[in-house]
Amino acid sequence: MTAELWPVVGRIVASLDKANGRSPHENAARVLKVAEEAGEAAAAYIGVVGQNPRKGYTHGPDDVADELADVIIAAAVAMHCFDDDPATVLTAKLRKVAERLGIPCVCDDFGDGPCPRHPDPDPDH
Repeated sequence: MTAELWPVVGRIVASLDKANGRSPHENAARVLKVAEEAGEAAAAYIGVVGQNPRKGYTHGPDDVADELADVIIAAAVAMHCFDDDPATVLTAKLRKVAERLGIPCVCDDFGDGPCPRHPDPDPDH
């Protein structure tokens, strides 16, 4: 993730909170926004492969990537509704997925010091 993600997402959350408040309904709306953005990514992919014969080829790979970026942003915004430190949640999940997939741990990838499983990082672990 880029260094800009969490500070900008924090400002987006503050703006949404100011405009809409924070309630169970608003939390649900933010989660639904993730689904909406995922649907837009799927629609862009359908346009890349020309799956809809009526519409044909309507999008390029850059459109899919752009829509997937919207999914990431919407998910990061929604995470704020359920945890006060979503960056830590995401980092922990990345580590867990990497471990499950057997991807070697490169502690510096996370930029927050050694990972809990490897307090003395070296390239052989």
